[in-house]
Amino acid sequence: MKPRLFDSSIVGDPQKAMDFITNILESSTEYSVIAKDLEGKILLWNEGARRLYGYEPDEVIGKANSAMLHTEEDVAAGKPQQIMAAALAQGKWEGTINRRRKSGDLFTARLVITPRHDASGRPIGFLLISKDISDEIRLTQYARSLIEASLDPLVTISADGKITDVNEATIKVTGVSREELIGTDFSNYFTEPEKAREGYQQVFAKGSVTDYPLTIRSRDGRLTDVLYNASVYKDVRGNVLGVFAAARDITTQKQASQYARSLIEASLDPLVTISSDGKITDVNEATAKVTGVPREKLIGTDFSNYFTEPEKAREGYQQVFARGSVTDYPLTIRHVEGRKTDVLYNASLYRDARDNVLGVFAAARDVTAQKKAEEEVAAQRARELERLAELERFQKLTVGRELKMIELKKEAEELKKRIGVVEASPR
Repeated sequence: MKPRLFDSSIVGDPQKAMDFITNILESSTEYSVIAKDLEGKILLWNEGARRLYGYEPDEVIGKANSAMLHTEEDVAAGKPQQIMAAALAQGKWEGTINRRRKSGDLFTARLVITPRHDASGRPIGFLLISKDISDEIRLTQYARSLIEASLDPLVTISADGKITDVNEATIKVTGVSREELIGTDFSNYFTEPEKAREGYQQVFAKGSVTDYPLTIRSRDGRLTDVLYNASVYKDVRGNVLGVFAAARDITTQKQASQYARSLIEASLDPLVTISSDGKITDVNEATAKVTGVPREKLIGTDFSNYFTEPEKAREGYQQVFARGSVTDYPLTIRHVEGRKTDVLYNASLYRDARDNVLGVFAAARDVTAQKKAEEEVAAQRARELERLAELERFQKLTVGRELKMIELKKEAEELKKRIGVVEASPR
């Protein structure tokens, strides 16, 4: 059984029904409810009207002139009469209007006026329902000021992907006026419409996205690379109304990155960046060539995996994190086909804008040819030293023989002399 919301006996009694509705209107405090006759005389002044305007019921009920509720400018221009006439002609008038309190303070009200009719359908007066929206307007204007103060393009998107609001930065980056943007598909203004569509759909599905890359195409063809950060926004009841998205222009940053990449790729030396846990985060083409492993497969793997002495390679980058840099650190890179390349690594830390260490940047100089030349020089020197030693040994041997010959010759001469003496004696 449904709960009873009111006494059913009033249904058949028009006077009871009217009294019941009047009691509801009079007790309402959130909205000002005023009833007037066709001449403008106030017939009903509820609690909400008393709080909003500051007048007690006995100060206004029965009064045919409600000019004290309007600004002098509106009264002089006949605006109250024009609004009443519009409500009578159209069956309803709704809009915002400036109002005055008993204290003299002005405020902005959202006002709805509907004609009242008797049983025969003849108009007999008006019902005016209003609410002070000054704070709401101030908050809206404050929010709008914040939005327009942003140099980043900001946009709100409905559940079906339509743009519902933009700021001036969005107008500038697209080259399209606010009036033209609102109501159109958000995805229309990007080089990859499907990717843009997937982006805001992710926000509705997950609640937010971070650093979502897109490229805005301006009406004149200019391209702007951006990163979008977006989240859903809700009403006071928690119902999702749409997506609020902010785009950060990274065109300059991307150009600088591409310039840096060009410099890196122009190097003939293998270059690599290493995270604090020793994983490769980026390489250039020279590194891919010297290892025989493509860039995509190198990234995310251990730096030490590609050397003949992995532990020595690990100690090398750990020294950089500990000391800040290393110079001429010798390692040998092993190619996937087994070929080896002797290198000297020079490495140092690299940091973000806040001076936080991000990783190690290392450059390897191929010294294979140099090392081979040094080995050849060393081998040649060894051969020359051996030859010199051999010559010295021969020289010693030759000198020894010559000395021996001299001694023998001397001894022979002495023998001859002695023999000559013996031979001469008999004569």
